[in-house]
Amino acid sequence: MASYVYDHSFEGLLTAVFEVYVLKDENARICPAGFSQEGLFDETKLVESDPLRAGRVFKKLAARLQKSDLNKIYYTFLSGQPGMENYVLHYIRHILGPVQGAEDDHAHPAVKYLTDMARKVHREKHRMEAFIRFRLSEDGLYFAEIDPDFNVLPLLRKHFQSRYADQRWMIFDQRRKYGLYHDLQKVESVTISEDAGDVAEVALNETEKAFQRMWGHYFTHVNIKERKNTKLHLRHMPKRYWKFLTEKTIGLE
Repeated sequence: MASYVYDHSFEGLLTAVFEVYVLKDENARICPAGFSQEGLFDETKLVESDPLRAGRVFKKLAARLQKSDLNKIYYTFLSGQPGMENYVLHYIRHILGPVQGAEDDHAHPAVKYLTDMARKVHREKHRMEAFIRFRLSEDGLYFAEIDPDFNVLPLLRKHFQSRYADQRWMIFDQRRKYGLYHDLQKVESVTISEDAGDVAEVALNETEKAFQRMWGHYFTHVNIKERKNTKLHLRHMPKRYWKFLTEKTIGLE
């Protein structure tokens, strides 16, 4: 069995799929760099990301699939779950086979896996759009931190670029150590070096401090204890998101 090792990028994953098809390797598996689980007799093939080869795979898939089904592949990639690459490979093999409508064959393990994983990533994206809270720094930058289960930052770009087009902002993923930065003209991906310190240490604008105090008073007064439904509250706003919510960090339960 050969392990095709790629560079963690979506382009690299599609390039690996291309290589598997070119070599007609029926027993291939795809692994991200650094996570190859080699067997005693496994052969390792290092795959160099190639936009042309990746583009050919994407074009072939786009001609066969509806956009929603095509998105399942990208969303599953963004999940970052161990072994997801091989589900993607099996999914592509299945839908590019001779059977029409194979993407709707939910009895197939790969189709079921991608459908379920895409749904989870999509739900996480919507939660981030709802739960992200910006803080205004002294230098006029609106800054927010997130720690999602999945790598949903690429899916947030369009929403926040459109909604906050007239503001400088940055959304930083604590877990993956990179963020999106909007400079009023464009949105770019930025990384933070390991020795850069705590990115959460933002000097807040005085207006922002006043707003947070006002926000705290508001939620204190509208919080009716007699109508408290903790179970329902946790279902709509899981506790793992609370550390970045202004209304939670000011001491509300």
